[in-house]
Amino acid sequence: MKVLIVEDQHDIAANIWDFLERRGHVVDHAADGETGLMHAMRSPFDVIVLDLGLPRLDGLDLCRRLRDVGHGTPVLMLTARDTLEDKLKGFAEGADDYMVKPFELKELEVRIRALHRRGQPLVNATLATGPLTFDAQAMMASRNGKRISLTRAQGKILGLLMQRSPAVVNQRALLDCVWGDEAGDAASLHTLVYDLRHLIDKPFGTTMLQTVHGIGYRLVAPE
Repeated sequence: MKVLIVEDQHDIAANIWDFLERRGHVVDHAADGETGLMHAMRSPFDVIVLDLGLPRLDGLDLCRRLRDVGHGTPVLMLTARDTLEDKLKGFAEGADDYMVKPFELKELEVRIRALHRRGQPLVNATLATGPLTFDAQAMMASRNGKRISLTRAQGKILGLLMQRSPAVVNQRALLDCVWGDEAGDAASLHTLVYDLRHLIDKPFGTTMLQTVHGIGYRLVAPE
């Protein structure tokens, strides 16, 4: 894989670079957000490893700018911030996965591989459940005529829920869908579902994305 590391801490960037190169990957590096954005826009990468706190351009702003122009390369965000609010911000701006420093390099590579392996949309057709539709190619949902832009991870979750609606989808199946069977965790999944519910349910007053406690989630059409 070709991986772009955008990280201003030299020792962390060097450790990631050395480890990934030894594993056979091609690596490029940028030490600030502006340079990282330029690299990402000019060259194709399979995955971008993006630090949150960067000079010149914050990681959140960098990710938002990529998604605003339709740049779909998977983004794995690195940060020392581990609160739910911080994770929500990262996913809202288009991050596909989130790791808190310090982390194990082996786990980092597993997550990079999972993002790359599952980089294509879950489905190609437009799905519909009641008033909600989802175009997986465009990563765009619509409910009651209102268009809703989704991140890749949000789209994978919604696509699987719509495919199986109204059945319950367990947490393991959703984790596998987004991160593969070697990565991801329940906390990250809950954060993504929380954010997805905020997008497709909260503005409309009727809940479609339901939690089935102890099992998983389901998507049901309003009665």
